[in-house]
Amino acid sequence: MRKITYFLAVSFLFAACSQFGDKHNDKQGLRIVSVSKQLTEIIFAVGGDTALVGRDISSTWPPEAKKVTAVGYHRALAPEGIISLNPTAVWNDGNWGPQPTIDQLKKVGIPLRQFDGGNSIDSTKRLIRLVAAEFRNEKAGDSLCDRLDRDMARADSLRKTYAGQSPIRVMVIHFGQAANQYFVLNHRGTQQQMLDWAGAINVADTAQKWKNLSAEVIAQEQPDVILATDYGFDLQGSLEKFKQLPGVSLSPAAKNNRIYRIEEHDLVYLGPRTGENVYNLIRLIHGQR
Repeated sequence: MRKITYFLAVSFLFAACSQFGDKHNDKQGLRIVSVSKQLTEIIFAVGGDTALVGRDISSTWPPEAKKVTAVGYHRALAPEGIISLNPTAVWNDGNWGPQPTIDQLKKVGIPLRQFDGGNSIDSTKRLIRLVAAEFRNEKAGDSLCDRLDRDMARADSLRKTYAGQSPIRVMVIHFGQAANQYFVLNHRGTQQQMLDWAGAINVADTAQKWKNLSAEVIAQEQPDVILATDYGFDLQGSLEKFKQLPGVSLSPAAKNNRIYRIEEHDLVYLGPRTGENVYNLIRLIHGQR
């Protein structure tokens, strides 16, 4: 009887050590290069960042992501930088390249893992849970999704307090001034959904996602609020300098000091912080009424 009891105890201990040891080794054995800013943020959020050895330069959230080796811009990648990191997989959302780089990575045998990007709250929650499961941290995935639902509900409640008031006309300018041209976000894509959730009107009616508009068009549209993404705003160096840009200077946004710096990544993809980002966007756009 003692021998049987001892054998069962040892077997249980071995099984337990094997289970947790495998989990640890699997996580540490992964060497992921993420070429999607959406995936990079989620990897950090579910605690998988110890497996992240490379990221594209647009993956800048959370701030700790900037400490991870950059391999280039996700649509203009060279294979050498990725191969040098000896990754076990390259995670992507399908929006990366160029094709010769993809072909070279396949040729040397690096697995390419594509995740369908979340472009709605429901699909984003599915993506969060999928990535969490990759690191055997389903609990973190569930917690993030619950928080996302709560944050979206809080944002919606705040937006409703401004219902019935005159609409706010908003323009999103990405790169600031470039040869008297401005990159402006149009009515399609995640940024439009963010403005809809915030209860704002996008005055940039363009066919392309990013569109060069002249200073004259900027002045003509007369936006009440300008959201200047981080790169373009920082390029000018200050609010006062941004206000002096041709076209911008003639807008109500400039005259009323309603030009706000906003991180590009908070507008162009959905993730665990989307509800919080929508809430803050509402406060920016409507807060000074």
